Amino acid sequence: MEKIRTRAEVNPETTWDLKDLFVTDVEWEQELRSLPQAAAQIETFKGRLGEGAEQLLACLDAREALQERIGKTASYARLKQSEDSTNPVNIENSAKAGDILSNLSSSLSFVNSEIVDLPEGTVERYLEELPGLEPYARSLERLIREKAHRLTPETEKVLASLGEVLDSPYRIYLRGKLADMTFDDALDGEDNNRPLSWSFYENNYEMSSDTKLRRSAYAAFSSKLNDYKNTFAEGYATEVKKQVVLSRLRGYDDVTDMLLSPQQVSKEMYNNILDIIQQELAPHMRRLAALKKRELGLDKLMFCDLKAPLDPEFSPAITYDEACILIREALDVLGPEYGEIVERAFSDRWVDYADNAGKSTGAFCSSIYGSHSYILISWANNMRGAFTLAHEVGHAGHFMLAGRYQRLTNTRPSLYFIEAPSTMNEMLLADHLLKRSDNPRMRRWVILQLLNTYYHNFVTHLLEGELQRRVYARATKDEPITAKALSQLKGDILSEFWGPDLVIDEGAKLTWMRQPHYYMGLYPYTYAAGLTASTAAAQQIREEGQPAVDRWLDALKAGGSLTPQELMKLAGVDMSGPEPIRSAVAYVGSLVDELERLYS
Repeated sequence: MEKIRTRAEVNPETTWDLKDLFVTDVEWEQELRSLPQAAAQIETFKGRLGEGAEQLLACLDAREALQERIGKTASYARLKQSEDSTNPVNIENSAKAGDILSNLSSSLSFVNSEIVDLPEGTVERYLEELPGLEPYARSLERLIREKAHRLTPETEKVLASLGEVLDSPYRIYLRGKLADMTFDDALDGEDNNRPLSWSFYENNYEMSSDTKLRRSAYAAFSSKLNDYKNTFAEGYATEVKKQVVLSRLRGYDDVTDMLLSPQQVSKEMYNNILDIIQQELAPHMRRLAALKKRELGLDKLMFCDLKAPLDPEFSPAITYDEACILIREALDVLGPEYGEIVERAFSDRWVDYADNAGKSTGAFCSSIYGSHSYILISWANNMRGAFTLAHEVGHAGHFMLAGRYQRLTNTRPSLYFIEAPSTMNEMLLADHLLKRSDNPRMRRWVILQLLNTYYHNFVTHLLEGELQRRVYARATKDEPITAKALSQLKGDILSEFWGPDLVIDEGAKLTWMRQPHYYMGLYPYTYAAGLTASTAAAQQIREEGQPAVDRWLDALKAGGSLTPQELMKLAGVDMSGPEPIRSAVAYVGSLVDELERLYS
């Protein structure tokens, strides 16, 4: 029987090497303890930013240097906790870091407050007088535009000091999910007991061709979620209430305006993604679901059947090393500079692909300015994992290039663009697989992988975004956010999208418990925004070749120096209207059309 291993039992070569950040915990703690002293040096600028452009530049340079150190220190603690949240040392160190970093945030809050309080026109004059301030121009201009929503310096300092407390809903969610929840075994088609964990379910059993195992694991998984639903709902309700209260304190019309502001996205752009995709994609996804039910001979189509493989006898297994080779080949079109980043990610242990108890579920990429990216994934020897790995390498390539060509201040783009580079790599991997095989069955299989990508971003994450929209609307009217309300809302959303032929049981309604994205602002819908842009850009690369590749690389290197609309235009995609969204949905429809023909 499979065994859920501890962190100590996994092969170190399958884990990331955090020594590139800090060689030991002791070295990390020394750096952590030294940060307040560095912050104290920056506090010597307090009350002096109006003395001239040189003072402002010196203060901003010193703060940026400290932010780089903070980024490395915070990332180390976060990554250690992500690799094993059952280790009490990791939990303790994360708490230590959280306390000190909250204090640092509070002590540095005076910088933005003083800049905002400078007499009107002062910042603009400083920018004209001193060319050295140019790298900060964009952030300074955005800060001035947000002046109406800033509170008094004393209040901003208090809020910054409460950062660890205000972020607690997310940490409580992770603690309950990764450290406290244990599951009953599942039964496979031969009545064998199979161990169940969060990662086993989402990385293996949910995609199993064994219907009994898939449904048994889903039942056991959902039963445990049900045990925790009220606790998780209370945590999420606290997160929502926090955002609503902050939006009112800062004088926004509503919470959505506040959460969209840092993304530099209008409500029209936000609603276009949610409305158009839900309305126009639903018929295509219903056709795909009907095809799956028919081809798999299912008595009924349950929510837990949606990820079942359509052709289980043709599901090529792939090792991690084989996937690395495949991804290198697929991304070769992006040129040698990008390829060098991909090579280092695989050869220098940037990737943690072990599967152990207490490890964060899903996958993510953490990119640290001044160092390099780290990728977390749990490898399950299936090709879907290769697409996920390519996706996270897309984040790594993006931020490594942005960090190479931009100052820290201008590295991170809007969330609206953040998922474009990652989903682009999935498009390129699919194209590579299609080019190297003329086997009709392989073509059918690759189309299914592409549809998995669109399902993940245009369905799973998009419907998370729709839940957020409804939850915030409810909270704005001061209606309670409870487990019953969340499950009812999620059930309604799923039913509206999938129609009457999909069984929406109680387990399906609990999927609001499964994603951490609800604690990250309006993040979920941006997956669909990014995939919309990468769909259009990938088509340009197919049609134009190198000129389109060059435009894409320019957009990656620009980092956060431009608005998301400007970044996408740089890549050749105009997201100001609905046309790219409709074109991406139509492309998904064409994939379903071809799949139906191949199965007819």
